[in-house]
Amino acid sequence: MGLKNRSGNYVKFFAYLVVIVLINVAGITLFFRVDLTGNRIYSISKASQQVVSTLSEPLTINVFFTKNLPPPYNNTERYLHDLLEEYAIYANRNFNYRFYDVSPEEGDISEKTRANQELANSYGIYPVQIQAIEKDEVKFQKAYMGLVLIHGDIIERIPTITSTDGLEYELTTAIRKLNNKVSALLGLPEKIRIKLFLSSSLNLVAPFMGLNELPKLPGKLENTIKTLNDKNYGQLEFEYLDPTKDESLEAESKKYNLMSLRWPALSGGQIQPGNGAIGLVMEYRDKAVTIPLIQVLQIPLIGRRYQMVDMNDMEEIINEGVESLIDINEDIGFLADHGALKVSEASLMDPMGQQQDAVNNFRTLVSQNYTIKDINLKDGTIPESIDCLVIARPTEDFTDYELFQIDQFLMRGKNLALFVDAFKEVMPPKQQPFRRNPGTTYVPLNTGLEKLLEHYGIGIKKSFVMDENCYKQRVMPQFGGGEMAIYYAPLIKKEFIDSDLDFMRNIKGLVAIKIAPLELVKERIKENRLNARKLFSSSEKSWEMKGRIDLNPMFIRPPQSGDEEQSFPLAYILEGEFPSYFAGKPIPEKKSKNGDSEKNDKIKEGEKTPDVDLSKIEGEGERLSKGKPGKIFLMASSEMLKDNVLDKNGRSPNAMFIMNVLDFLNNQEEIAVMRSKEQRFNPLDDTGAVTKTFVKSFNIAGLPVLVVLFGLLVWFRRHCRKKRIQMMFQK
Repeated sequence: MGLKNRSGNYVKFFAYLVVIVLINVAGITLFFRVDLTGNRIYSISKASQQVVSTLSEPLTINVFFTKNLPPPYNNTERYLHDLLEEYAIYANRNFNYRFYDVSPEEGDISEKTRANQELANSYGIYPVQIQAIEKDEVKFQKAYMGLVLIHGDIIERIPTITSTDGLEYELTTAIRKLNNKVSALLGLPEKIRIKLFLSSSLNLVAPFMGLNELPKLPGKLENTIKTLNDKNYGQLEFEYLDPTKDESLEAESKKYNLMSLRWPALSGGQIQPGNGAIGLVMEYRDKAVTIPLIQVLQIPLIGRRYQMVDMNDMEEIINEGVESLIDINEDIGFLADHGALKVSEASLMDPMGQQQDAVNNFRTLVSQNYTIKDINLKDGTIPESIDCLVIARPTEDFTDYELFQIDQFLMRGKNLALFVDAFKEVMPPKQQPFRRNPGTTYVPLNTGLEKLLEHYGIGIKKSFVMDENCYKQRVMPQFGGGEMAIYYAPLIKKEFIDSDLDFMRNIKGLVAIKIAPLELVKERIKENRLNARKLFSSSEKSWEMKGRIDLNPMFIRPPQSGDEEQSFPLAYILEGEFPSYFAGKPIPEKKSKNGDSEKNDKIKEGEKTPDVDLSKIEGEGERLSKGKPGKIFLMASSEMLKDNVLDKNGRSPNAMFIMNVLDFLNNQEEIAVMRSKEQRFNPLDDTGAVTKTFVKSFNIAGLPVLVVLFGLLVWFRRHCRKKRIQMMFQK
């Protein structure tokens, strides 16, 4: 009987095992998933669903991924499979994807696999080297981990996918970019002109410079552009210009700031002294992009060397130029005068972004989704095509007319993103002998924006926020070791971040630096029925530094009295119908460069003034006294945009916060939610001293007591059982 029961149990076990295996096989074959993660990171967002459901032309995604990769890369392949399957569920009939087998079998490569690898290479996807651990040995292997998107005749590729982090955002933005590019190219009224400036005189000195392939450059470029022209709907036009044969081209090459070379007599006088210019210029209407074709390298112990651009990269370089010329993304305005941060382009003196004020990472992140437009209030107005104007660290005074332009821009239902400093840093002069260096001084900054903001209902205090919960900098061992508190760099914990807003929901921590506190003018907010949302604030262990500002960490100490410490608001978003600052006031006169009004300038130029007093003619619609619904974002720190705070990949909480704010102001909140839903920074809640003491005490004394109590319980149950058995036999 026992043998029969035991065999029956084995049969049940194997039956259950077979059922579990079949369920797993069916789960792999049939797409069905339940996403239980807090941020739904394994489900595509609404932005992705909308992008793939509105495709106007066929989109094909070809994936080249080596099979049976070691962890964690095998999870990346599985995630990519699931992600594309979910894209296909929400997509229309124009969406297709395919996985290509590029894996060799037992060291041998079949003809099909070799053909797939060659196809991947033709798209610019090459194998990368990854690390694997097999049998306690570290080994390296090459693997294909990339994909290419083909939309119409245009190609976009993601050559390396080593992580699932941000993969959905990267795919969706690439699809949007392709869709926008196709629409923009088909709607171009004229062609994009690509001019090659190459002096034929350079062919004589090219061998001495190590540029033997230089004479073949025009033919190679023409073939490359011919290939690209087929993919860009015939909108490219190539032209080869030789400044040696046409002297009038020399001035044009200088206008584009192309590389110009001069040389003395060479090879014993066989080559005469001369000069030449080289460079590639892409033009569309009034916009131009310059592409250098020769790099100058300074190699130690060898000296100066010249190197031509790699022709294998030329297609991608020209494609990037086309995208910047035709504005495939939405426009975003950046104030370019008044001493504001230069965001539109890298400094010519600092192309690598090593300067203190470098914002190259910020520019790179913004350029992924937006076309940056420089706004010069001194020379012009704010275009109607711009929905958001970014003003970052203005240091010069605004005239009333310039403030009027900003005010009316907001009245039209547009949005402002303000990164305004409370102080201006004044660097000390060069050290002079026998004189003490006073160090950096901080002068209160008043540009005129302050009165505009206070009218709207918010102000900036002339102080810096210090916080005991701040960034800690390690001290070198030779200077004593340990950590030094940088009090002017507060660490913003998640309990001080407003997570009710969708684009802020997954931001769990931030780092601020040299930031001033904000204060609301509650009467104005209430009177105008505005909605003020505090995005984040400092901890309750923070205080203000005002008056004489000294940010030397060695001389900053927290206040002795806890009454001086409190939480300060550091960033706000105001929404609603703002009242105009200039309501009931005359329209300000526009000042000319010499400080006079334009009206006075015309009189000085001898223009005849009209007999009729034009000031008596009244008109409507000249300005708006009450605005349409708009938004203002204000944070009193431009340091938050610099390269030492933002990472170039945009994966840090600070970078996501800044980009999410810009998306929110440009009415693209769904993109912001998609970007930050995979944010992995999720710090644990702080544990109080009482809780820590209780846990330690419980581990030391509580667990042994529980073991003793459990033993007594077992002993008591056995004793009771023994008593019951005795009572049964006594009866």
